Amino acid sequence: MRKEENFNSWSVDPGINKIGYWSGLIAGIATAAFMILQTLQLLRVFPYPYDEISIYGSSLCIAVPFILEMLALHYVVPAEKKYWSHAALIFAVLYAPFVIANYVVQLATVIPMVSKGMGDQIELLKQTPHSLFWDFDAIGYIFMGVATLVAIPVFEKQGFQKWVRWAFIIHSLTTPFIAYVYFYPVFSEKLLIWGAAWGITAPTFMLLLAFLFKKQIAAVAEK
Repeated sequence: MRKEENFNSWSVDPGINKIGYWSGLIAGIATAAFMILQTLQLLRVFPYPYDEISIYGSSLCIAVPFILEMLALHYVVPAEKKYWSHAALIFAVLYAPFVIANYVVQLATVIPMVSKGMGDQIELLKQTPHSLFWDFDAIGYIFMGVATLVAIPVFEKQGFQKWVRWAFIIHSLTTPFIAYVYFYPVFSEKLLIWGAAWGITAPTFMLLLAFLFKKQIAAVAEK
C-alpha cells in the first residue's frame, strides 16, 4: 500500500504524477504550436482555410490537457495548499468551456460554411474582433491567467518549484495585456505585440509544471 503523504510534502502517487506530466507536456507543446502557427498566419504563409484550421485545431488541443494538468496539481499538493490548487482548478475549468465552444464552432460550423460561400448566414458565429466568440476567447484566456495567479502560493520558493513559481507569476502578469489586446476598442494586428509575451510564458509554465511532475516520478523510482 502506498504510504500517505506527509503534511508538508507533495504526494508521490506515480499515476497522478504521470498524468500531470503527460498532460502538461501535451498542453505546452500545443500552446507552442499555436504560437508558431499564429505567426505563420500573420506572415500569410498559409491560405484560408488552412491557416484558421491549424490555429483553432492547435488551440483546441490545449484545453483538456491543461485541465488534467491542473487537476493533477491539486491532487499532489500538501493539504494546507489545496485551497489554492482548488481555486486554480476552478478557474482552469472556467477557461475550458469558453475556448472549446469557440474552437468547435469555428472548426465545425464557420469554416465549412464560409468555404461553401455561405458565410453571410452565420455572421454571428464568426470570431472577428469584438464579436461574441471573440469575447468567449478573451474570457477563457483571462481565466487561464487567473488560474496561474491563484496557484502561485502552491509552490515553494526553493528548488525546482521556485522556477515553476516564477513561471506562474510571470504568466499571470501577461493577463492584463491579453485583456488589452482583446478589448481595446479598435483592433489591429499591431495590438498583438502586447500579447506576444503570452506565447512564451504560457508554454513555459505548462512545461515547467510538467517537468516538476516528472521529477516527482523520478524521485519515486529512486526509492
